[in-house]
Amino acid sequence: MKALHELSLTEASAGIARRRFSPVEYLDALHARAEDVGGKVNAIVRPLWDEAREQAVRAGRRIARSGPRSALDGLPVGLKDIIDLAGHPTTCHSRILLDNQKSADAAVVARLRAAGAIFPAKLATHEFAIGGPAFDLPFPPARNPWNTAHHPGGSSSGSGAAVGANILPAALGTDTGGSVRHPASHCGIVGMKATYGLVSRRGVFPLAFTLDHVGPMTRTVADNALLLGMMAGHDPADPGSAAHKNENYARQMKKGLRGLTIGYVRHFHEKDQPASAEMAAALDAAAKLLAKEGAKIKTITLPSLTEFAGVNRAILMSEAAAIHGKWLRERPGDYANITLRRLLPGLFMRAEDYVQAQRRRRELVAAVEAAFGEVDLLLTASSMDAACKIDDPEAVELTYPRQARTPFNVTGHPAMTMMCGISKAEGLPLSLQLVGPSFGEAAIYRAAAGYERAAPWKDLHPAL
Repeated sequence: MKALHELSLTEASAGIARRRFSPVEYLDALHARAEDVGGKVNAIVRPLWDEAREQAVRAGRRIARSGPRSALDGLPVGLKDIIDLAGHPTTCHSRILLDNQKSADAAVVARLRAAGAIFPAKLATHEFAIGGPAFDLPFPPARNPWNTAHHPGGSSSGSGAAVGANILPAALGTDTGGSVRHPASHCGIVGMKATYGLVSRRGVFPLAFTLDHVGPMTRTVADNALLLGMMAGHDPADPGSAAHKNENYARQMKKGLRGLTIGYVRHFHEKDQPASAEMAAALDAAAKLLAKEGAKIKTITLPSLTEFAGVNRAILMSEAAAIHGKWLRERPGDYANITLRRLLPGLFMRAEDYVQAQRRRRELVAAVEAAFGEVDLLLTASSMDAACKIDDPEAVELTYPRQARTPFNVTGHPAMTMMCGISKAEGLPLSLQLVGPSFGEAAIYRAAAGYERAAPWKDLHPAL
């Protein structure tokens, strides 16, 4: 029997619907877990357990009276602290915005609240979703639940740590160059960056307008599909929102892998950014398991990671400078040192660089679209290494760009990361990435669910 705090989102939903336990009992178990291990991982920057308990009481009464409003009714979801929650500050983990009180929910929070979700915590992030891990801020950096001496990934660091540590069953992160998928990779959970525009960013502090996404982070593929289904939807108040009809993203999850052709982008981790031997072996093993389950695996070549990274950097730095320029000039000392180092180059980007990057971006989108003329999905690396030590700045700077997530922020295609192994030396998660055509989330969940069923990793959890 699992303890209550160990239940997945879908397991907890079923337990509440069947009256085996109440939303209050479930929340109390998670609160107890947070009290037990929260100080080890520093995932929570603003605990809201009392407020959430009141919401859980109301949800329990509502469910007893008329049944669940949705599969999320009475269930807790954590929020990266760049996402607005009415009545609370959105600090972006920065002293600049400590008093940034918000009067309205972000659009994605409003959608989840309407489905009955409750919100027990604002979660750690790298400062403004770019500067971290940092030790010179009002809040400590989140740590990896598998080994707290190690980096949890970023920038949605607290979201990854909270879900990985069984403090929360689900959390929201944001992803501009991989910031949902990076902590999902390092914390051994599932992270989805859906198609650009599928989830509204209104009420989320921006990093780069044309690259930003909001994404679900969960322990299982089924949980992730459930949460995305509640989050997605057109928002006319978000200029980047896609007019795409919401759908049941879990509808293909039981179909298995037979009939799918998966393009294995080997050169990302074999040539462009050579991965560690363990990561490369884990990716090859994952490809073999996908083939064993019925998928056809085909080697695919895309433009190099260097090209994608250069385009992403020019766009991200330019757009971030437009957001932070005034503070960078007037309050540079209020940023963490690492944030300042990462943001300042944007002030020196030329308009020519930005325009040329956007032009090359269209060509990169076309190259990935062409690949989907040959295959249904792509299999790539996520990180090229397991998590490094969190207090080793040289290792952080070395490993942070060693990844294959950025290409799909540039192109806007949906991409998911999940565990595909454990490093032998330190017992840290290894990860893969599945990428689909635009609005191909259901096919990604289908392949991910098939891999999850066949692989041994779903039952492994950190021993905090």
